[in-house]
Amino acid sequence: MALYAKAADILEKVESKQGAVKTLVFESKFQNIKQLFALVCETQKYSSVLQELIETTKLLKQTKVKMTQAKVLVYDLLIGQGVKCGGPWKVMMMKHRARLEAALARMKIKQKVTKNKDLLPSSVQQAEGVLLPRYVRVNTLKTTVDDAVDYFKRDGFSYLGEANRLDDLDLKAKSFVRDLHLSDVLVFAPKTEFHEHFLYKAGHLILQDKASCLPAFLLNPPTNSHVIDACAAPGNKTSHLAAIMKNKGRLFAFDLDAKRLSTMSTLLLRAGVRCHQLAHQDFLKVDPADPRYKDVEYVLLDPSCSGSGMVCLGTDASPPDPEREQRRLGNLAAFQLRCLNHALGFPQLQRLVYSTCSVHAEENEKVVAAGLQQNPGFRLVHLLPVWPERGLQPLSQCLRASTTKTLTHGFFVALLERHSDAVSTAPPSLEEAGASTPSQEVTSARPSEEAQGKPAVAAPPEDRINSEEEEEEEEEEEVKTSPVEGQAKKKRKRNKKNKKKKAATPIVA
Repeated sequence: MALYAKAADILEKVESKQGAVKTLVFESKFQNIKQLFALVCETQKYSSVLQELIETTKLLKQTKVKMTQAKVLVYDLLIGQGVKCGGPWKVMMMKHRARLEAALARMKIKQKVTKNKDLLPSSVQQAEGVLLPRYVRVNTLKTTVDDAVDYFKRDGFSYLGEANRLDDLDLKAKSFVRDLHLSDVLVFAPKTEFHEHFLYKAGHLILQDKASCLPAFLLNPPTNSHVIDACAAPGNKTSHLAAIMKNKGRLFAFDLDAKRLSTMSTLLLRAGVRCHQLAHQDFLKVDPADPRYKDVEYVLLDPSCSGSGMVCLGTDASPPDPEREQRRLGNLAAFQLRCLNHALGFPQLQRLVYSTCSVHAEENEKVVAAGLQQNPGFRLVHLLPVWPERGLQPLSQCLRASTTKTLTHGFFVALLERHSDAVSTAPPSLEEAGASTPSQEVTSARPSEEAQGKPAVAAPPEDRINSEEEEEEEEEEEVKTSPVEGQAKKKRKRNKKNKKKKAATPIVA
């Protein structure tokens, strides 16, 4: 029973992005690590299949267990080695076994397959054979890359120098290289284990996929700057920002989930981060006009997403119902766009990185295109010309990552910067980006609220008096005219205002 309770707890954290499977399993201190790891990974892989079985049989309503608990139990009952525990959980599962087996059989008939693994979405089946290099980021708050390299060489690893091309990342056991794009990232052979390594336990190494290191690296805030990490947990990107800032300045980190923040606090303490201020707060409710954030010039925005690029977590499994998946992506995209618009509202903001671990254009290029259209004072920066995979046209300034082209998890990164000439550098339209205008979705409060069918929050009406509207119209006309005509119009406008003031001034006897 302890096995299933612990597996359900870890699965819940994985699904809410509180950490990677391996890290959470090792930190659990469970007696049989291999058994726990296998159960969580396999349950996560079959997650969409299990969820459909549970919903079809209405198991949650009849058993009063949580979804993650039901998933691990149903997995072992129908697909794994059988329920291993005794007591009330086994009695409960045996009671519903016949209905669950019948539902599984109907699912196979409907999809015209005979094996359980053939029920998996094609993306999961394709990813099963993918072996990515093991990336580790050297935490420069506690050590240097050269010192880490020397330590591994003394530890029996063979250092092959700095990689020059992606083929150099095809490594054999006990060999490693320095990454060709990110100087603080070391690359090892797939499945190289570091959870028990001294450097990891001491906070000198951060186990982080290369693609996940891109947002902080590209934002590149200088020392003594004020930075916001908008959706910060579990904290790897936050610790990376602190390392780039050399622990000098202010790093505001927000997250709505208290458990995720607790995990993050532990990670940052181990990494030696001192310049941060954690806040258990919804970023959308943070006031950009708050004096505390008056000097914020840099924002890293990595909002909740579908996780469709995370190969090792199996989160690229799509629900069987395409319509439900499309609704889910629409809700996520609306939330992401609202976060982006909110982040671009900080008065001194100069640069913002938007990133997701999703492969869907709805969450990536289309959100960025809509954000640029609604915030014409910002433009895209062309990132890393040597990077092998670009954003979908016309947003080729952005970066994408994938298992095939970059040997990483699926990822997306865009860098927006403020510019003064908003007229001459117009952002691409949604039509040009192949996106539909999400005008109704922008006002959604949270993805969970949309999924529950709650009404969207309408945008507040404009509260402007007529004279202000007239002035704005005049200013728009001035922009369209030539510089000489514009100056003449401004002069006539000032003279007109001066005459009105004189007429309104009372004559003193």
